[in-house]
Amino acid sequence: MMRWFLLLAAGLSATPKSADWPQFRGPTDQGIYADGPLPTEWSDTKNVVWKQAVPGKGWSSPITAGGRIYLTSAVPVEGGKAGELSLQALCLDGETGSIRWAKEVFHEGPSDPKPHTKNSHASATPIVQGDRLYVHFGHMGTACLDLDGNIVWKSNEIHYVPVHGNGGSPVLVDGVLIFSCDGADQRCVVGLDAGDGHIVWKKERTEHPEKGFSFATPLVITVGDRKEVVSQGSNVVAAYDPKNGEEIWRVRYNGYSVVPRPVFGNGLLYVCTGFDAPTLIAIRPDGKGDVTDTHVAWTVTKNAPNSPSPLLLGDELYMVSDRGVITCLDAKTGEEIWHENVHGGHSASPIAADGKIFFLNEDGVGVVIKAGRKFTLIGRNEIHEKTLASYGVLEGSLLIRTETNLYRIQAR
Repeated sequence: MMRWFLLLAAGLSATPKSADWPQFRGPTDQGIYADGPLPTEWSDTKNVVWKQAVPGKGWSSPITAGGRIYLTSAVPVEGGKAGELSLQALCLDGETGSIRWAKEVFHEGPSDPKPHTKNSHASATPIVQGDRLYVHFGHMGTACLDLDGNIVWKSNEIHYVPVHGNGGSPVLVDGVLIFSCDGADQRCVVGLDAGDGHIVWKKERTEHPEKGFSFATPLVITVGDRKEVVSQGSNVVAAYDPKNGEEIWRVRYNGYSVVPRPVFGNGLLYVCTGFDAPTLIAIRPDGKGDVTDTHVAWTVTKNAPNSPSPLLLGDELYMVSDRGVITCLDAKTGEEIWHENVHGGHSASPIAADGKIFFLNEDGVGVVIKAGRKFTLIGRNEIHEKTLASYGVLEGSLLIRTETNLYRIQAR
C-alpha cells in the first residue's frame, strides 16, 4: 500500500494533479510526484537521456511545463567588468535538452558583498502557471515572462541589503506573487500583482533579531475555510492573509538564516528554525496572534536540518541533516522511528514518488530509499559533479542540475 499517497488528502492547498513540475518542490509545493515511478538507478552515463551545459551559475531548481524546462542563471557579461552579470531566464527542450531561448531579465553591475559559496545570484526557483513564467532574483528584482521569453513586466521596487545573497523562491496564490525579504536592513513579506507586478501589500516582520537574514520559501495552506501564506524569517514563522498581508498568527523561536520550506499535513505545520541550533517544530496552524505558548505540538532537535526541507508522507515525516543523517519521525508525535547516516553534505530538498524517497547530496550522489518505518536502501547513484539544487521532474524522469550541466535521467 502506498501510504505516502495519503498526503494528498492531508489538508494541502488544492493543486491539480499534473505531470508538470511547475515550481519549487513540485505541484504540491512539498516534493510529491504522484504520476508514477521515477528512475532509481543512474550515473553520469547510465540512464542519461541527455546532458546539457547551462551557461553561467545558478542554484535554482529546474521546473517543467508542457514538455519544456525552465531555469534561471547569472551569466558573466562578455567583455564586461569583473562581477558584471546578466540575470537570465532559460527555456530548454525537454526531449533534446537544447536551449530554446535565453532572455536577460536584469543586468547586475559588480556587486558587493558576493553571495555565500553555497549560494548564487540565481538561487530562487521560478514558477510557471498557464502561459506565464515568474522569475525572482531577490533584492535584484522580480519579473514575469511569456513562455516564448518575452518580458511582460519587471519590478525592482523592493530594495534591501542582502546577507550572503538571496535564496528564497516565491509562491503564487489567487493572482498574488508572494516572497520573503529578510536582509540586513529590513525584514518583510511582499505580495505583487501577478498581472502587472505592482505591489499589492508589504508586511513588516514582528521580530527583529540582530541576525535577521533568512532565505525561506513561503508555503500556502488551507486551514478550515481560510488560506494562509506561511513565511519563515529569523526568530519567527507567521501566517499571512494572501489578499492583504495581514498577519494571522505567529510562533517565535531562536534561529536565523532559515532555508527549509515548511510542509503541512495531519493538521500540523512542520517548520525548521535554521542556524545555530536547528530545531524542527510542529505547529497547529489554526490560532490567532502570538500562539508560541499554545499551538506548538512538539519539537525535535536531533539531526534537524539547516538547509534541506522536510518531507511528509502520511504519518511519517522524513528529514535529512546537512551532514547526511536521514531521520524518520512519527509525524503526529515527533517520536523517532529510525535514523541512518548516508554521508555527504546535503543542501537539496528530497522528493518522493511511487513509495520511494530521493535524496541528493552536494557531491552529486543520489540516494534512493523505500518510504516506511524501516530504513531500506534502494540505490546510491553518482554523477561526480557538485550540486546544491533540488531535483526537478519531467514526465517520469529526474532532472539534476549540477554546477555546469543539467541532466535528464530516465529508466530505459
